[in-house]
Amino acid sequence: MKKCYNTTMKEKHDKQHLVQALLEWYDANARILPWRSEPTPYRVWVSEIMLQQTRVEAVKPYFERFVNALPDVHALANADDDELHKLWEGLGYYNRVKNMKKCAQYCVKHYAGSLPNSYELLKQLPGIGDYTAGAIASIAFHLPYPAVDGNVLRVFSRLLVSEDDILKERTKKKFQNIIKEYIPIERCDAFTQALMEIGALICVPNAMPRCNICPLAEDCIGYQSHQAQRLPIKEKKKARRIEKKTILVVVHQKEVLLQQRAEDGLLAGLYEFITLDGEREEEEVMAFLGHERIHKIIKLRSAKHIFSHVEWHMQGYLLEVKEKLDGLWCTQQALEQQYAIPTAFKAYKDALYTWWRTQE
Repeated sequence: MKKCYNTTMKEKHDKQHLVQALLEWYDANARILPWRSEPTPYRVWVSEIMLQQTRVEAVKPYFERFVNALPDVHALANADDDELHKLWEGLGYYNRVKNMKKCAQYCVKHYAGSLPNSYELLKQLPGIGDYTAGAIASIAFHLPYPAVDGNVLRVFSRLLVSEDDILKERTKKKFQNIIKEYIPIERCDAFTQALMEIGALICVPNAMPRCNICPLAEDCIGYQSHQAQRLPIKEKKKARRIEKKTILVVVHQKEVLLQQRAEDGLLAGLYEFITLDGEREEEEVMAFLGHERIHKIIKLRSAKHIFSHVEWHMQGYLLEVKEKLDGLWCTQQALEQQYAIPTAFKAYKDALYTWWRTQE
């Protein structure tokens, strides 16, 4: 049963005043970001896909490297998969970049290598949903469409004291319609970015929004009625499934053995160290490779990696073998320049580099 809260202090606000206050704040406080300096449709698209579930500061160097290597839709459409994965290495959620390549190929085939300047057509492209379509349409094409992500949902939940669960799709649809009423036609690009910015810098998650310095405080019903800190409403997610893995970093002299994951499923098509299901003891690992082939075995530290719906609990071993086994062996240079290793294996990649340094 929902609680009732007193909202009599302020039950509505002046939309025009709120928009003006937001844009004035943005003009004075907007961060300098590489994709803002030249907001072409391609650059806006790349940045928005990268920024999904990734911090702005982490994205900056990736964005620069990506657009330098693949400066337009044609280049992305023709990119080699290994090159593409290497450019994306460390950002995670690799399906994002795989869908980007599919989208680029579609645009080459149907739109002469450009992104269409239509919100509805953008939504039909692979990997582009309501939010990304809204961001490209408003920022790059100056069309009056909202881009509603978690930041924007949080801001408007507090502005309007919404009791709707922001994790539900119907809530997003509801706010898309509401926010359309606020968009200033002459500055829809700035409005979209200003909402993103205030959600990232001022109207922050958890229970500590910076209401004392927020330019929208006067128009925020949540702040005026002392409810901002309890919002937005988010139902708890289901517990992630836990999977145990054993990671084998198999080395011979200055090369390491890799394997490529299947072309479907989690981390599809990426490279990894030998990965076994379950928690394997040292004796099981040696038997798996063959006792007679192993010169040395070192137990590595445990590690954990969280995906959207599953959590890997890993233990690892570094095994120095007497001679090369069948498979893909690569040098340190090849690992750095060619083969993308997912962030899930970072602890074991670090252990490998430490091993290599001891061999110098």
